[in-house]
Amino acid sequence: MPAAIPARTERQAMDWSLVLVSEGIDAVIERDPETFVWRLLVQAPDYPRAMDVIRKYRAENRPQIFQQQLPWSGLIFDWRCLVPIAIFVFLFAVEATGRGALSKAGMMHNQSVHAGEWWRLLTAVTLHGNMAHLTTNATTGLILVGLAMGIYGGGTGLFASFLAGVGGNIAGLLIYPESHRGLGASGMIMGALGLLAAQWITLLKQGLTPRQLAIRGVLSGGLLLVLLGFSPQENVDVLAHVAGFFSGLIIGVGLAFCPPKVRTSAWLDRAALLLCFGSGSLAWWLALRAFGRV
Repeated sequence: MPAAIPARTERQAMDWSLVLVSEGIDAVIERDPETFVWRLLVQAPDYPRAMDVIRKYRAENRPQIFQQQLPWSGLIFDWRCLVPIAIFVFLFAVEATGRGALSKAGMMHNQSVHAGEWWRLLTAVTLHGNMAHLTTNATTGLILVGLAMGIYGGGTGLFASFLAGVGGNIAGLLIYPESHRGLGASGMIMGALGLLAAQWITLLKQGLTPRQLAIRGVLSGGLLLVLLGFSPQENVDVLAHVAGFFSGLIIGVGLAFCPPKVRTSAWLDRAALLLCFGSGSLAWWLALRAFGRV
């Protein structure tokens, strides 16, 4: 007879099943028809080792107070996404009082990047042209980046979204003329949406229900409509949006096919967080030094 391991939610049961499979333990996810409790069924001889694997996994991935599960969706939201939003607001305030100094030093400018100022690919992601631009990206980004951080981990989700925004700028560098200038976190936000789309591939492999698929489809479509259809910006950089989305999708697919032990590693998450803030800080230091401000 198989042994049952109860789980609090379907998402937790899916996570545990991936961890067990990575350790060579077969597990079946089911919901008890009487108690409606999600559980994993493993062979009785594997039960002691399965419990030990789950115990170690839980010890390495203790739930954080800044994470919460969204009702009816199975998605996890990470409130640490407020940190990059706060950075965007801070830089915008500095820009407003600095007479455009930050934009001159850090905005995307193809000719300057070709001349060696590669850091603009990174710094441009953190800048915004006006209050409407900032408000749109802050509100939409709060949701999408928060969900990406909740699914992939705070550091991994944030760094992957940031890299997707850089990917949008790289696309503009390759396609737009030398005179092209641009700024904004829209590519990063669309990259977060691409990360969410890639994560659904993993869930589909595990058996996503029609209700869950419908919820995620409506959520992504609605947010995409808000970001692209109701944007108050006069000159929306569609290329940056599309390239950011596909950059996030590619990164997400790569993460989805990583071994669960690697993808859920706390060390990977911390390293990604350090790389995100480290690369952004280095880029801004180089930008301000080149501009004669440091």
